[in-house]
Amino acid sequence: MITLLARLLIKHQGDEGAVRRAYGVLCGAVGICLNVLLFAGKFFAGLLSGSIAITADAFNNLSDAGSSFVTLLGFQLAGQKADAGHPFGHGRIEYLSGLVVSVLILLMGVELGKSSLDKILHPEAVEFSPLVVAILCASIAVKLYMFFYNRRLGKKLGSTAMEATALDSLSDSVATSAVLLATLVGHFTGLKIDGWCGLLVAAFILWSGISAAKETLDPLLGAPPTAELVERIRDLVLAHKTIIGIHDLIVHDYGPGRMMISLHAEVSASGDVLELHDEIDNVENELREKLGCEAVIHMDPIVTDDGLTQETRQRVAALVHCIDDAISIHDFRMVKGPTHTNVIFDAVVPFGFRLSDEDVAKKIRTAVRALDGNYYAVVKVERSYT
Repeated sequence: MITLLARLLIKHQGDEGAVRRAYGVLCGAVGICLNVLLFAGKFFAGLLSGSIAITADAFNNLSDAGSSFVTLLGFQLAGQKADAGHPFGHGRIEYLSGLVVSVLILLMGVELGKSSLDKILHPEAVEFSPLVVAILCASIAVKLYMFFYNRRLGKKLGSTAMEATALDSLSDSVATSAVLLATLVGHFTGLKIDGWCGLLVAAFILWSGISAAKETLDPLLGAPPTAELVERIRDLVLAHKTIIGIHDLIVHDYGPGRMMISLHAEVSASGDVLELHDEIDNVENELREKLGCEAVIHMDPIVTDDGLTQETRQRVAALVHCIDDAISIHDFRMVKGPTHTNVIFDAVVPFGFRLSDEDVAKKIRTAVRALDGNYYAVVKVERSYT
């Protein structure tokens, strides 16, 4: 159904952001309609059977309609253009809408848990009806359909809000399955497990809400870019022959399709500065065109025509890798004096590295001094997620 509606209502040519926003609005509108219908059907089934689990599940669908509305509103607001107060756009509103959906999931889990505990303490028989079973089976099928299309489009569009909605739909299908199981078991065995099944459903919903909240909180708090994105940036930049290496890569996420990248690019110190600057401009434009981001690149000149400097750099890099393969070096240069030579460079270690910055620097200084008694390492240790 979503595919058919998308073909009829969404123009796939033009602004990519507009297409993305149109998909979000379409999925939100379809979600509202389906969840309202499910609420009406389950509420009727709950009244017919006297099941607290079915009634609670009905109101769960009503909250899902609210979640779909939040997702729809989030896509609309996130699509607003940049303004003086928000120069990088409003893309993070989509993350906030996903967080609101997660909170609604958690609230529903808590309420369902309270109702289920009351049902455990005061068990009542559940009336069985083929119509109730049919409504529950139809609800499971609809929720699974909503899970699959929200997950597929969420991954395609890179939308954490839609992925949170997909998780919510999956938790709903499991919840309704448990309610159906309780109804069948109660009818055929006489066991009053309605409350216990409701409690299991509540636990699953809470787990889904926590997972969805984490997915939406990470980009808001400043999660590192994926390894795939880092590798793609590296490949695009290093494809330009004048760039020898890159480091100090930072990615700022201002919402889907709104990234800002900054990095340092190593270039030959003997190159023509105007030609190098022109090449850096070309790299920034390529990153903008292929990744949809704004890029700022700082040129780091390194010596490439001094055999001693090149050889010493390679030997120091090998020594550093002997300490740990995770350590890398950059901005390497040598300053000769009358009594000794300062070997100056930066060492990069990942966050959570087993050694402190001071210990890393101390080990490197010792290794460089062992390489040549006249060498003194002047090393600055940095932490990086790349």
